[in-house]
Amino acid sequence: MDASSPPNRRTLVATIRDYVEQLREEGMEGLPAAASGAARSAPTAPAPAADSAPQAGGSGAALVPTELFSKYPGLEKSTTLDELRHFIGDCQRCKLAPRRINLVFGVGDPNAQLMFVGEAPGADEDARGEPFVGRAGQLLTDIIERGMGIRRAEVYICNVIKCRPPDNRNPEPDEVAACEPFLFRQIDLVRPRAIVGLGSFAVQAVLKVKKPISKLRGNWHDFRGIRFMPTFHPAYLLRNPGDKRLVWADIQEVMKFLGMPIPRRGGSAS
Repeated sequence: MDASSPPNRRTLVATIRDYVEQLREEGMEGLPAAASGAARSAPTAPAPAADSAPQAGGSGAALVPTELFSKYPGLEKSTTLDELRHFIGDCQRCKLAPRRINLVFGVGDPNAQLMFVGEAPGADEDARGEPFVGRAGQLLTDIIERGMGIRRAEVYICNVIKCRPPDNRNPEPDEVAACEPFLFRQIDLVRPRAIVGLGSFAVQAVLKVKKPISKLRGNWHDFRGIRFMPTFHPAYLLRNPGDKRLVWADIQEVMKFLGMPIPRRGGSAS
């Protein structure tokens, strides 16, 4: 075949099959959001050294790249979470809108030092319009209140995607592209010192990486100057309770960075 000729259908299928098989061998759970050119954002800065502590606040500089502002003109004028929620409105910007009951924006302290970012709403969240209120949400609340010793209302909780995907499937690249500017603006407005990414999809979507969560968790990453700690999703822990110890180890690293006392068993702090 001439080098200038386009590959035939059989060659394309074989190439795609090889790529998907490579992802499977790497432990990938679904395709990353970065597989779509529309879902890409500005390159993520290199991860900081273990002893560094990038600061999120103080400079007043926006975290949201200009190209994401240009996607939704006027987004940059949202200076509070309430204004951002009003800007999103009765969102019809992707194909998830007709199937949802409620748009699930986010809850918590608008000035929180710590933010949790999950994948997308489930059935309970869709029904109530609030993130992490089902069984997985109850476990996350236990991690925050019983483990960290603070109230759930003291952190900020949201998802990459604001509407429930059908049958709780992974969000698709075009859906990530539609919601990504809103997530990044939430982060920009809260300006937490640290973010905990919950589960493979959320971490891959935010950091634009292909590695499985098992290889990412427990290590600090950088998200535009904010410390980012990947860990397992609470829904995963419901199926694999033996890995709760790994999540607790990740959470303790976050607490150390934030200067929080680590409660001992029985409620006293160390």
